[in-house]
Amino acid sequence: MSEVVERADPAIEPTLFRQLLGCFPTGVAVITTRDADGRAQGLTCNSFSSVSLEPPLVLFSLRKASKLLPTFRAAKGFAINILSEKQDALSGRFASSRIDDKFEGVAWHSGGLDLPVIDECLASFECSTHACHEAGDHEVFIGEVKHMGGGPADHQALVFYKGAYMMLAESLRKLVLQGKLGDADIDEAYRNLYGTLLRLASERATDADLDAVEAAVHTIEQHPDTASLAERIASASGFFSAIAAAGHNEALTLMAQTMTNVLRERMAHVIQVRPRPDLFPLRRNIVDRLRRRDADGAVAALHELITQLRTG
Repeated sequence: MSEVVERADPAIEPTLFRQLLGCFPTGVAVITTRDADGRAQGLTCNSFSSVSLEPPLVLFSLRKASKLLPTFRAAKGFAINILSEKQDALSGRFASSRIDDKFEGVAWHSGGLDLPVIDECLASFECSTHACHEAGDHEVFIGEVKHMGGGPADHQALVFYKGAYMMLAESLRKLVLQGKLGDADIDEAYRNLYGTLLRLASERATDADLDAVEAAVHTIEQHPDTASLAERIASASGFFSAIAAAGHNEALTLMAQTMTNVLRERMAHVIQVRPRPDLFPLRRNIVDRLRRRDADGAVAALHELITQLRTG
């Protein structure tokens, strides 16, 4: 009798998973509710989706690590506020962990369910909580729509795509394809942005963060010469994304995501992509300097990598 061997499925790499999910453009919403003391609370979300027409059900998902999870669990309902492209500042405000009172200076009113409804949104849906389900590292909240309203008809939706707002991402893409972003300007941007992130990472990175940077380097080194362009783009993006995550600065991470979009477009349409084993020691040096908490050394290693990328 032959032995049955079960084949293990390959592990899903988190950074690539996030990048591929970013290929699906999503709208941006601010989810609002009231806490036990009646105070307005809210957060930015792009996991909003419709569920059912009869009855009218919608959902959003919330990280279990979110400080507002107990508030939404205890609340009887929530409101979905769909942002327009003119409200991108609200998206950043309600996503920030550094702002205690997210509603300060924000125009809003109490809706039919006494839930906070933000003014001038494209659409708003006030919901009673229909169900809440645990799902991995998130909880999924399903709401039954009780009141809804529309906003200015001439406004366009704020769209998130590949780690950046679509309007910005599309503008950058056109600049790259038209050759209007010069090599010197791009190199300077990378040196300054990722140099700052490396200095922060030298102070703030956890061991897990540094392991992620090293894993990204290992992924690049494991590519065979026949690796596809898509694989090389994903691994190069993953390396810089891991550095950005290790810096633990939300604003700089958003800027880094935009620069990653530039890198992807240049690798896909502008520059010649080929195996570069000569760069392996340079990336390894960055990791080594980070593990030593040597900020100056890490930045110097980055500068050497960028120089070699351009001249090699």
